[in-house]
Amino acid sequence: MNFFAHQQRARRDTWRMLGLFAMAVLVVVAATDFVLVIAVAEGGIRPQGLLGLSLLVAGVIALGSLYRTAKLRSGGAAVAAGLGAVLVPGDTGNFAYQRLRNVVEEMAIASGVPVPHVFVLEQEAGINAFAAGYTPADAAITVTRGALDKLTRAELQGVIGHEFSHILNGDMRLNIRLIGVVFGILVIAMTGRLVAESARHSRNKGGSLVMLGLALYAIGYIGVILARAIKASISRQREYLADASAVQFTRQTDGIAGALKKIGALAEGSQLAANANTEEVAHMLFGDGVGYSDAFATHPPLGERIRRLDPSFRSDELDAIAAAWAEPQVVDDAGDRDDVSVAGLAPRDLSAQAMPAGARRVPAASARMRVSPRAVAAQVGNPDSDDRAAAHDLHATLPPPLRAAARDVDRAIALVLVLLLGDDAALRSRRLQVITTRLGAATAAATNRLTDALADLHPMQRLPLAALAFPTLRRRPRPQLDAFVATLHELITLDGEVTLGDYCLATLVRVQVIDALSPAATFVRGRQRLPRLAAEVRDVLAVLAQYGNADASDAREAFLLGLHEVLPAARADYRPPQDWIRALDHALPQLDRLAPAGKELLVQGLTRAISSDGIVTVVEAELLRTICAALHCPLPPLLQEAD
Repeated sequence: MNFFAHQQRARRDTWRMLGLFAMAVLVVVAATDFVLVIAVAEGGIRPQGLLGLSLLVAGVIALGSLYRTAKLRSGGAAVAAGLGAVLVPGDTGNFAYQRLRNVVEEMAIASGVPVPHVFVLEQEAGINAFAAGYTPADAAITVTRGALDKLTRAELQGVIGHEFSHILNGDMRLNIRLIGVVFGILVIAMTGRLVAESARHSRNKGGSLVMLGLALYAIGYIGVILARAIKASISRQREYLADASAVQFTRQTDGIAGALKKIGALAEGSQLAANANTEEVAHMLFGDGVGYSDAFATHPPLGERIRRLDPSFRSDELDAIAAAWAEPQVVDDAGDRDDVSVAGLAPRDLSAQAMPAGARRVPAASARMRVSPRAVAAQVGNPDSDDRAAAHDLHATLPPPLRAAARDVDRAIALVLVLLLGDDAALRSRRLQVITTRLGAATAAATNRLTDALADLHPMQRLPLAALAFPTLRRRPRPQLDAFVATLHELITLDGEVTLGDYCLATLVRVQVIDALSPAATFVRGRQRLPRLAAEVRDVLAVLAQYGNADASDAREAFLLGLHEVLPAARADYRPPQDWIRALDHALPQLDRLAPAGKELLVQGLTRAISSDGIVTVVEAELLRTICAALHCPLPPLLQEAD
């Protein structure tokens, strides 16, 4: 199932969830009305009063849901922090933290999404993990100390690949909504408990109020049981899909299957024993964190998950794993240390293309790539093991000064800005002056100091660097990020001298920063249809066609080919907008509102417009990836070189 089909499925799951929870709420409301009518029977309650009671109970549930959801509005980091997880610092010297961070960064680069925050539940010895957030821009991945200590790199990759599937497929938003709705129903039980305890401690003992409170408490928990059953039914199938995605991501079943086998073999399993809030996030976890019976289990049976990955699995394998771990063991993959390069390469070797042609997993900077519209659209949100391998090389060979700047809270802004300075000395000077005026001389100086390191940068490493800097950027105070976003906008409109590539990179960073600052508020639910946005489609295709073709007739042909992919029945002349920056500023946010099926066609049209002959340069391929990312269609690296 491709990315766009996943988006449609996530939308259907949301409506299914809302319908089922509405039925559960009706059961709770009806039962509560019944109890309240009996409690005040001597008062002669009228039908109008019954309607008022129903609205009151439904209102309490709705307010409880809104309250709990609002507490999580700041995204995945709020969920992780609420469970007591600690943030992995960018400059950590801890080997286990380095290995986890490197795996997460590589998978983010391969997926084409910003690097999520990374947290660790230090008190949990079980093997588990979860991803949380509204969008990829505010996502956080949390793993337990048990996972760090007990899993090999391959097994950890399998677990993290599973969590990235949830990030890419829109499961995180559904998970947060599940938390909110279940909490709303739980409020009825909490209210009943409060009424009962207050009455028991009152002077007259309030026997009738005690009974009323206990009845509400029981009804509320019946509703919670119904809600848990609904939550479990929605969650189980998505776990199978995420397991399958992890295998595609890593091209091996041993990793994720090995992690599941260790969960089954070791005494700690996947339980989160040290956390009182485990039940609330049970449906988000990699493994079963609470041990519910089958009816309420948020995960498929462990043995079934393993057999789907490894049909030859036998239960006695778990005994062998348990016996091996009866003695103290240390999982230490030396290749995960920060000072170890990929395949013995120094950082500049990737740019110089020193790898033998047969071993190279990243195209040369001068390479030409073969692309087709449907194949590119199928890659969106659907990375595979080749993408992960290329991401590993891109990550491992980043120039050390730039990699260090990406992880330094004081230099991450300078790193993004240096990517936009350009090669022309006069233009660079003007842009540095804008940075000085907007952000101060210190930021401008830090930006200028990084320019020499850009000489070693492969064109396919610009987006990864921006992705690596993103979790560090998110830690800056809101006023600084607002000033940073304003600076980006001024840089790309300065004297009309910005390139399309710089414009798209700056726009992508702006979109992601704004998404992260207000994840719930900026989430766009795609409902628009392509015909309603035909003018915006024409403008974007015309700009891309003009960029990729120096000859006007070739550009016109590319435009018409792209338009035919998106709107086959449309007829339009090739008229590139005179002020293309303003045109794209208007068009891209509007096109981001397209329904998933419309976005799939748009990606095909963008691909056709930039590659009318089916061939693109590495720079053009990266431009296409950047535009897709700004439209929340994460595209992995394009790796198929033309013959």
